[in-house]
Amino acid sequence: MPVDLIVPLKPPRLGKSRLRGAVTDARHPSLVLALAADTVTAAASVVRRVLVVATDPAAVAPLRDCGAEIVSEQGAGDLNAALRRGEALVRADDPHSVVGALQADLPALRPDELAAALAEAAGRRAFTADWAGTGTTLLLSAPGAALEPRFGAGSAAAHAGTGAVALALPAPGLRRDVDTAADLAQAGELGLGPHTGRLLCEGSAA
Repeated sequence: MPVDLIVPLKPPRLGKSRLRGAVTDARHPSLVLALAADTVTAAASVVRRVLVVATDPAAVAPLRDCGAEIVSEQGAGDLNAALRRGEALVRADDPHSVVGALQADLPALRPDELAAALAEAAGRRAFTADWAGTGTTLLLSAPGAALEPRFGAGSAAAHAGTGAVALALPAPGLRRDVDTAADLAQAGELGLGPHTGRLLCEGSAA
């Protein structure tokens, strides 16, 4: 079953404000981009298409080398609006696929975890809650159905309230989003992807 994922992304220099301090201020944009690069790389090896909807496409252009297509959010205004823009573009090409929303801060994501989540969803509207159980790291539509994103505070409950099934698989890398330095350390315990791992190693050696 074809699956197309949408990854919304702010400009790296502005994103992940609570993560500031994990590296020097000068390296913060590179860290944000590295998180996204590891996320996209893992996803692109599993699904048909990864579409990054970016506030500043030029700032995230390196993600093309990781397998992403990049489009402008065109003033969408918020995360859910950016996802709906991406959904419209994907649906224009294939009205019948599964469309998903994937957060861009999953540096410990493994392709087998994502593949297992898609298998468990089995064509149902479904979501994966984050490590705390309150947020959402992955939201999937049913084939040809609306994505209906409800990202924001309490998104796991909001998505469940729209009929999405909460996936039960452990998938620690899929659930371990990174908002703070403590989150990044926990992701490191799971095993970081090469982009984030290399950036942190270079920072330690500097």
